[in-house]
Amino acid sequence: MRYRTRVTAPAAALLGTAAALTGQNAAHATTTAPGADGTAGAAARTGGGGPAPAPETLGDPVYPDLGNDGYRVRAYHLDLAYDAGTALVDATATLRIRTTRRLTRFSLDALGLDVRSVSVDDRPAEFEQVAEKLRITPARALPDGAKARVRVTYGADPRRALPHTAWVPTPDGFAICPQPDSAHTVFPCNDHPSDKADFSFRITVPAALKAVASGSLVRTEALSGDRTAYTYRSRSPIATEVVQITVGDYVVKERQGPHGLPLRDVVPVARAAALEPALALTPALVDWVEQRLGAYPFETYGLLPCNNDAPDAFDFTGLETQTLTLYKPNYLLQEEPKIGSHMMHELVHSYFGNSVSPATWADLWLNEGHADFYGLLYRYERGWPDSLGLTTLEARMRATYALGDQWRRTSGPVAAPTAATLFDSQRYLGGVLVLYALRQLIGEDAFGAVERAFLARYRNASASTDDYIAVASRVSGQDVSGFLRDWLYGTTTPRMPGHPDWTVTPVPPSLVAPHRRPTGARRHENSATL
Repeated sequence: MRYRTRVTAPAAALLGTAAALTGQNAAHATTTAPGADGTAGAAARTGGGGPAPAPETLGDPVYPDLGNDGYRVRAYHLDLAYDAGTALVDATATLRIRTTRRLTRFSLDALGLDVRSVSVDDRPAEFEQVAEKLRITPARALPDGAKARVRVTYGADPRRALPHTAWVPTPDGFAICPQPDSAHTVFPCNDHPSDKADFSFRITVPAALKAVASGSLVRTEALSGDRTAYTYRSRSPIATEVVQITVGDYVVKERQGPHGLPLRDVVPVARAAALEPALALTPALVDWVEQRLGAYPFETYGLLPCNNDAPDAFDFTGLETQTLTLYKPNYLLQEEPKIGSHMMHELVHSYFGNSVSPATWADLWLNEGHADFYGLLYRYERGWPDSLGLTTLEARMRATYALGDQWRRTSGPVAAPTAATLFDSQRYLGGVLVLYALRQLIGEDAFGAVERAFLARYRNASASTDDYIAVASRVSGQDVSGFLRDWLYGTTTPRMPGHPDWTVTPVPPSLVAPHRRPTGARRHENSATL
């Protein structure tokens, strides 16, 4: 791998360096896959053997079947109609794409969708559904660099049993939780966070229900048959894994955040009063995080206590869908010291995870490590003991450091997860430990400058672990690439700067194989802020 030139800027110039980084353009994750059109590129041709079949993926190291590298999606428009009687959804997804090579065939990710028709630039296209792909053959081949409009009409059943699903059925409608790899059970898409796109939504529901989506409400239409259509549009691109669409008996509660930021909460009508104490915490949370990470990056923020508290409704407490954090309502009925730290965790995802998305799923530690880092800082500043009874970040990091080698054995290095270990504690607290070590090495002021520079450089884009390392080296004025790679990819835990007395507990002989999560085990619950 190439490393960026070592920068030796003095500490006083850190913020100026951070500002200079913001003018650069972010790039998509790259892949070594050849063509995505059923024929291989020149690099895949072998002497006398002819072209090899091309993989229909983006080559993600954790979810290798996701995505397609033959195009980039510029925009999605999702038009959904919900029937309360059947609890089914009729939909049309319109994608505006730009090809990255000549395409005679391409695919979208799709699972559990009853596809009825496909067109490309208003011409009917042949299609087939194979495994989790919707393969599309346009009437005419698409040249390299061409813009095209792909329209798919389909039906969906939010209650359909699937190997995995984003649908969260409720008594009065549904919400969605796409992370990490299930957006394509709701709409056909290039389901990978490296391919962010603009989104608009038109959702038609019975007049007694509300429909809400990521972004801002731009139009409401009263339709015949006592139905209402709501149109939402996001001002910023969204990764498919953090899209939100919800339908139900909700009330939208609006309030003002810092600097006039519009806040909107989408709350079950029957529980609105009981949930108000939790909802009222948001303005102060936004103010705290803005002091550390800069202005909130989107047009609005709020909470969506989904009308479903069933243990198996979804396998986490909160999920940071863009501009709306999805929660189980009962969690938010607790007192502030029980929920405030995790509410901060989810809010921080608006910066790390939503505004800056992971380039691959191996980069998840950037999301979860940062969310836990600031969530824990918020907890300790308020004097709330954590789940171990500890009251300082230093104490929690010392306890985490002791587990370092064990976690590397059972869950792999911090930046090298598998699908089975993706949401283990190593991505959460293990990520916090990496950030703490970096702050110990370069100092608190330089660390703050790195954080802001990274967020500014990759705003509305995707970024990799290598990107973070490069920004940290450039902004801090030190070559920290080797240091961070040891922490992120090493099989043993490095020494902690400033704490030569910290020790790692030896790995028991019984831990001889990487951990494999049992089928049906819960994910997403390893945050130290819970």
